[in-house]
Amino acid sequence: MANYKNLIIWQKSDRLALLIYKLTKDFPKSEIFGITSQIRRAALSVPTNIVEGYNRKSKKELGRFIDISLGSLAETEYLLDFSKKLGYIKGDTGEIDAMIAELGKLLWGFQASLIRKANV
Repeated sequence: MANYKNLIIWQKSDRLALLIYKLTKDFPKSEIFGITSQIRRAALSVPTNIVEGYNRKSKKELGRFIDISLGSLAETEYLLDFSKKLGYIKGDTGEIDAMIAELGKLLWGFQASLIRKANV
């Protein structure tokens, strides 16, 4: 099996998912099946899709899973902002916000490199 753990995009997305889980542990219990579950699934979807795509047969398939990871990252970003509006997040989320921005750039760059390699 391929070693996805060497990928910087996986390492950073794994860290983001862990931070989201820790951040949401204090969300209202009434949201356990709502926004808490949704943001956790979205954040965890980023690294899990990288893992699944990395272990597929082709760069085209990997690119498809990176695309899904990008969508999940955008969903995570939105749900984080929405949680702030609801007052569920009181502290500073600067580290998470920066991680989302950086990871988005890295995922787009990785996807672009896959497309370039496919067209060579």
